[in-house]
Amino acid sequence: MRRNLKFLPFLLRHSQTYFDSATQPIKLSLHFPSSNFSVLYPPPRNHYIPRPAAAYASFTSSSTAGDEEDAFGGDQNHDSDSESDEDIAAHRTVCNSGSAGDLKILMGILQTLDPQEKSKRLDHSGVNLTRQLAADVLAGTRNNWEAAFTFFVWAGKQPGYSHSLREYHTMIAILGKFRKFDTAWSVIDGMRPLSLVTPHTLLIIIRKYAAVHDVGRAINAFYAHKRFGFKVGVDEFQGLLSALCRYKNVKDAEHLLFCNASIFPLCTKSFNIVLNGWCNVLGSLKEGKRIWKEMERRGVRHDVHSYSSIISCLSKLNRMGVVLKLYEKMKALDIQPDRKVYNAVIHALAKGRLVNEARGLMKTMEDKGISPNSITYNSIVMPLCKYRKLEEARELFNEMTARGLLPTTRTYHAFIRALRTGDEVFDLLDKMREAGCIPDHDTYIMLIKKFCRRRQLDLVFRVWAEMGKNGLDPDRSSYIVLIHGLFLNGKLDEANKYYLEMKEKELLPEPEIDAMLRAWVEGKTGDKLQKDAPIDDRRSFSKLGDKAGIKSKKNHRENHFLRQPESRSVTREKGYSFWGH
Repeated sequence: MRRNLKFLPFLLRHSQTYFDSATQPIKLSLHFPSSNFSVLYPPPRNHYIPRPAAAYASFTSSSTAGDEEDAFGGDQNHDSDSESDEDIAAHRTVCNSGSAGDLKILMGILQTLDPQEKSKRLDHSGVNLTRQLAADVLAGTRNNWEAAFTFFVWAGKQPGYSHSLREYHTMIAILGKFRKFDTAWSVIDGMRPLSLVTPHTLLIIIRKYAAVHDVGRAINAFYAHKRFGFKVGVDEFQGLLSALCRYKNVKDAEHLLFCNASIFPLCTKSFNIVLNGWCNVLGSLKEGKRIWKEMERRGVRHDVHSYSSIISCLSKLNRMGVVLKLYEKMKALDIQPDRKVYNAVIHALAKGRLVNEARGLMKTMEDKGISPNSITYNSIVMPLCKYRKLEEARELFNEMTARGLLPTTRTYHAFIRALRTGDEVFDLLDKMREAGCIPDHDTYIMLIKKFCRRRQLDLVFRVWAEMGKNGLDPDRSSYIVLIHGLFLNGKLDEANKYYLEMKEKELLPEPEIDAMLRAWVEGKTGDKLQKDAPIDDRRSFSKLGDKAGIKSKKNHRENHFLRQPESRSVTREKGYSFWGH
């Protein structure tokens, strides 16, 4: 067993030791190991493609500034398995009237609670099942794995219908999102006789393991390329690195990069994946600089993507001076800036209140043959909204739409943050929908946070209701933000109710919330027992507290084990953590 274990990348130690082992790397063996080899787990960590608008909608005239932080170029700094994941076909195409009616029938059936009742009603639904209809149903049930899988199995048995690769991939992504990995692998095994398994199929499951920080099983899935007869090259390895970095497993990705240099030679693209992970996923400029210098030390050339990663990070951190120096340096080296570099520099200038200079650089960008996009305009609009310059922001919005550029949800988010009253917010949401830019989970999460901070709980519940009306099932992040907000506003009964609802949907529990509500429930129960007890018994109640506390801790450990029955003890040997046997 230990001979197999040595081929697995070990957990990273302190960052200063990353390069000490470079002369004797631990290799990632390309032969597929035996099925019973141990899996290495990472240490526990704390744990949007915007939809385009179809038309312009005018804004309200009120102005103030929200205190929420803005983000540039896409918020990738969260762990949740975002709905922007291209593996889930979240954006439906427009159905004809017949398909729309069938979709409504199927979605109504799948909202019933009893799985057996679902199957019976599906059998008698009489719908004309097509692949597009199946894709729409899976997109609509992406936050309810049980309903999605019930439909998927039923649809696969219907005469005259067979799933395409798209439906298989969507189902695998949904199952992975809810950690139903055994079921996801059974779906993949079902694809094998049909010769539908592709390297992208394995990449989806790798991403889902990476999303829950299960690096060991992500590596297992990478090994599966050999089992399915696929060649493993640099592109597949870079796919693994990218999946790990995308979900904050950047340390593990970096270690894989260096300790497999003899198998997958170090190159600019591989370094850029890790560099971008440090700079724009984790936002660590210190670690980004270290990788930047390591590229120089190893003779790996920086390209435009290297510069765009480091400049984007510096731009977010308001390091305008350094951004401009790097921008001039890359031009001196005859590395032509791309759109991402220009957007980052424009954003840095706008955040530094140099809006005229930012507009000037936008003109330079056009002179170089690079057209501004929606992100370019957002790079100026967001700082303007933050600094309460809404008139200038509206002018830019008008200019953007006049050029045929479609506002994104981020464009609207910038203005929503600046609105003061609930009526103004909901009016803008209506105009946003009228323009064809549909609010997403990020929109509603932002509003829940905003109104919870202001203790406007009536508006919080209105936002929650609107989410459901607009066809968005609350996801894990939505529940966590709502529960935290209710808890901090003293609404403990409501917080507990929504937490129980979240667990009923089999969404992954949040340890901090679980601990808070458990303590509250235990305290509430204890107070009730003490209040109802006879006077003589109350005197001894506090004496029993210590013993009860000990028993409570024991019960907590037992309950924790029951929630995670697959957890096993860990043995440490020579500084590396492996599963014990």
